[in-house]
Amino acid sequence: MSPKSAKLDPCCSSSSNMLTVEQAIDYLLSKADIKPETEEVELKQALGRVLAEAQTSPVFVPPADNSAMDGYAVNTKDFTPGENTRLPISQRIPAGTMGKPLAAGTAARIFTGAPVPEDANAIVMQEHTDKDGDCVIVKSTPEAGDHVRRRGEDISSGDEVLTAGLKLRPQELGLAASVGIARLSVYRKLKIAIFSTGDELVTPGQPLKNGQIYNSNLYTITGMVQALNCDIVDLGTVPDDMESTKKVLKEAEASADIIITSGGVSVGEEDYVKAAIEELGSLDMWRVAMKPGKPLAFGRIGNTPFIGLPGNPVSVFVTFCLFARPYILKCQGMENVLPNKIPVVADFDWLKPGPRREFLRAHVEMDNGGNAKASIYPHQGSGVLSSVVWSNGLVEISNERPIKSGDMVDFIPFSEIFA
Repeated sequence: MSPKSAKLDPCCSSSSNMLTVEQAIDYLLSKADIKPETEEVELKQALGRVLAEAQTSPVFVPPADNSAMDGYAVNTKDFTPGENTRLPISQRIPAGTMGKPLAAGTAARIFTGAPVPEDANAIVMQEHTDKDGDCVIVKSTPEAGDHVRRRGEDISSGDEVLTAGLKLRPQELGLAASVGIARLSVYRKLKIAIFSTGDELVTPGQPLKNGQIYNSNLYTITGMVQALNCDIVDLGTVPDDMESTKKVLKEAEASADIIITSGGVSVGEEDYVKAAIEELGSLDMWRVAMKPGKPLAFGRIGNTPFIGLPGNPVSVFVTFCLFARPYILKCQGMENVLPNKIPVVADFDWLKPGPRREFLRAHVEMDNGGNAKASIYPHQGSGVLSSVVWSNGLVEISNERPIKSGDMVDFIPFSEIFA
């Protein structure tokens, strides 16, 4: 069943008519066709950006053979195996300076990172020596190549050092700097429009009236979008009426690359988002065989994609992690967009699984034996937002698979999702 052909009745609850998690992800990624413009930025401004062009090194790293230790540069021909060797110190070579060719029968005092002088072929660690006036007594017999970092040992000139589609971390910036690259071509930040619908929603800090709730979903989605290094177009809370909904959707289309909302896309009489999108663009709705977060919507207003997440707070969090996140990352130009799963030991029983795949809020820590063990939050309801604060990832439970303590389960760490 392809998602395109699965415009399911939103009221349908039969698991046979639902999409699998993989089908829904594949469909969304197949529609991630945004090609953001590129810009050049300095390294200090490139953290978290997505690299648009592969980078090759113009230099060798290290640029010359150099010392991996503080010690003495020597030639192994001057040593007799098993005997202490006394050598006059002929020169001193700090890092950043070039020494003279090493005179036969002498040693050069050398420091970490300094170029190895010509005619020297090993470094003796200073811990293996004694100083005696202008001489050094070497208490071990070195072998050729000891503690020498060879030219190009890390990187050769012309090597590709950074691949297009990488999200740049501090280590990538350091690597670029190590080969002399000062600026990088990156994709511009995506603009993501977010708004909420519902007369019952109140901004935190304001008093609640009967029937009202605080708008937690707006802040959850905003934080998750910011964690992906996107710019926010905050369109606030929209009144529950058709004209206001159409107006904000038109504004979102004109000002953003992607639109994301939660709730409001169903068949209820007060759910105007669905009707407004269908009037202004197109909307596919389907149900995903997962818990929490069964309903999901994807469509377009003009050329601007729209993702409609469920309304319950935990469902918003989980479906954003599994569906919206990889979609946004691919639209940013990234290649590897799905989080890694880690096998861990279940420290719980889950004996009555349902027909849908379940994503349990879990906390993993190491036991005394060095095993990663997952415990689960005692209340797994889709409205229990405190469960995602307590947990450090999601345990994935396959359909109809009972779990007993000690079984292996797949774990998706939040560190993978928000890295």
